[in-house]
Amino acid sequence: MPRFTVIVPAFRVQAYLPACLDSVLSQSFKDFEIIVVDDCSPDSCGPIADDYARRDPRVSVLHLPGNAGLGPARNAGMERADGDYLVFLDGDDTLLPHALQVIADRLGATGEPDVLMYDYARTYWSGRSVRNVLAAHLDESGPARFRLADRPELLRLLMVVWNKAYRRAFVEAEGFTFPPGYYEDTPWTYPVLMSAGSIAVLDAVCVSYRQRRRGNILSTTSEKHFDVFDQYDRVFAFIDSRPGLARWRPVLFRRMLDHYAALFSSPDRLPPPSRAAFFRRAAASCRRHHAPGAPVPPRTVLRHGLMRLGARRTYRALSGARRLRGRLRRGSAAARRAVLGAALRAHYLIQSRLPLRPRDAVFATRGHRGCTGSPAAVEAKARELVPGLRTVWLCRPADARTVPTGARHVAPGSFGYWTALARSTYLVSDAALDRRLVKRRGQIRLQTHDGTPLGSVGTDLLDRPAAARGTDFEQLLRDADTWDFALSANPHSTLVRERAYPAAYTTLEYGSPRNDVYHRTRPADRARLRETLGVPEGTTALLYVPAHRDYRRVQRPALDLERLIRVLGPRFVILARDLPPAAAVAGGHVPHPGVIDVSGHPSVETTALASDGLITDYAPVMFDYVNLDRPVVLHLQDVEAYEAARGTYFDIASFPPGLIARSQEELSGLLADGRWDGSRSARLRAAFRERFCPHDDGYAAERVVRRVFLGETGGLPLPAPYAARRTPALPEQEQPGTRVRG
Repeated sequence: MPRFTVIVPAFRVQAYLPACLDSVLSQSFKDFEIIVVDDCSPDSCGPIADDYARRDPRVSVLHLPGNAGLGPARNAGMERADGDYLVFLDGDDTLLPHALQVIADRLGATGEPDVLMYDYARTYWSGRSVRNVLAAHLDESGPARFRLADRPELLRLLMVVWNKAYRRAFVEAEGFTFPPGYYEDTPWTYPVLMSAGSIAVLDAVCVSYRQRRRGNILSTTSEKHFDVFDQYDRVFAFIDSRPGLARWRPVLFRRMLDHYAALFSSPDRLPPPSRAAFFRRAAASCRRHHAPGAPVPPRTVLRHGLMRLGARRTYRALSGARRLRGRLRRGSAAARRAVLGAALRAHYLIQSRLPLRPRDAVFATRGHRGCTGSPAAVEAKARELVPGLRTVWLCRPADARTVPTGARHVAPGSFGYWTALARSTYLVSDAALDRRLVKRRGQIRLQTHDGTPLGSVGTDLLDRPAAARGTDFEQLLRDADTWDFALSANPHSTLVRERAYPAAYTTLEYGSPRNDVYHRTRPADRARLRETLGVPEGTTALLYVPAHRDYRRVQRPALDLERLIRVLGPRFVILARDLPPAAAVAGGHVPHPGVIDVSGHPSVETTALASDGLITDYAPVMFDYVNLDRPVVLHLQDVEAYEAARGTYFDIASFPPGLIARSQEELSGLLADGRWDGSRSARLRAAFRERFCPHDDGYAAERVVRRVFLGETGGLPLPAPYAARRTPALPEQEQPGTRVRG
């Protein structure tokens, strides 16, 4: 007897059925059976399902002799089910990775409830995924198991069959089946929830609910939507057959009214000639099942009353008036935005006419992420060395916590933001500043850049449309024309960027300020960082940082980190950074304890310091990480695709910072047998560090501040000789060299 029976009805979903079945068969939890019900589909659903059944014994196929509809197809699947729990999945939807494992864990933790409710995300044709907006109702706090009466707000969730797991013994004992028709979920879901002796919730996204552009039954204009009246008749007949459920009549009466109103108001559900008849049927249904008593928002009371009375013209007039008010509100909001925009432009113009503040400096990072990277290192050193300097960070309110004490922060687009840009003498950033900025005479612009480039940047992307993605190259060059200084970490970066950003700035090949921390952090500091991030004592922490794939619209994980950590065992943990959105949407999945998500940590340097090695592919972090003299492993499974889409400045496979793995299996082998930290890895790392980190000695920020802020051109601190560099995280008495001053 399997733990789960996954029932998949299939009708006209041949384009989506393979992805649906693959999403189940690839689950980390293996104790399940799949029953595909071919509802006499005229396309290739039947042969596709048969092919899967031949390849995997967990798949069985039931071919119906005629098209019965979604409800009867599910009934046919239930008759053959052997699993402890029933899970329904439509043929065009998919389970997210690890969904069955999470569901099984929650069922065990909550004592085998009759029904477990879990969450879903709507997935659009573009690849965009949006979690259910009512996900807060699945909060797991409180009693693990309960009755519907304890949490009636669950009735606000989407009343579909596929966001729940059902104990098969409970379903069979109650005799629940699906009726025919369009809205077959309605007379199933409400009776099941009202009758369940125990319900539990799981705050995790387990289903990807595909939003098809065309072909969705419930979005089709048809008179079949009249079926909704028969389905609610079945719901209330069920309540009438069980007097103990009478308390739910007012609640379901209100839900029914909301459902009717939503259908009637939708512009693409009912044929125009049928709308009057639908309203009359709705009014009759309301009179038949009238059960006041459930709370109704004031703005809804009138609409419900008009529907019960059958006052269609008045209802339409009221709806029209509401739509008009909505348009007026939107117009008013647009007008307010226009007025605010004009006020901000006037404010900036006035501020631009006032004198510059010689001791004011603005700092910003890409996306206004807050105080991080090279701008953060320069700002800290500038406040230390420049007397009376006042600094302000342009950052999102959510990142204001990263701004150090003694510095101000302003939100992008605010009056303070434009004041800072107009009056500050120094403008420091690692990306483009606001395109509306007009650089004033006397302002000094410092572009720190964001790491050493492996993939194409700047104007080198002109013939790389996948990577350029609508880049405004004219604006890019206008921004470069405002730079007075541009930092460079090494000769490679200097040559690349002076060609890719052709403008009249001065290149400061001083090293990377954000790497200074690698040469100044003590072992005790590193131990505290590991404790803060939750790295267990005695384990080997591997930092995983994947690069963005320009050739993919939707970013997908290149590695299955949980499978990797299971292979490596408890002596390893993975610090996962910059995971793609698709992985995050796998929503709510409780990860393996050996995988620690550090994506939200503001500083990649901090996570690097806490690690013992790096796994990456094409991410620029590799150029910085070798400063730590810790192993690097490259996972280059799709290097040809990356190079074709982005272009690279050198063949990373021919000159890597460490060993290379071409597959997850090869990566697991390198890590498991210790080769990743061997002598060959050390030799590759040393050569890479010598080429790309010739100036990184812990004093890059000081060189920048003395040159840009203090105007010093001589006597700058020079890099220590390469062979005498300080090895990060060693006690001071073990360090081989010290700083050399010019």
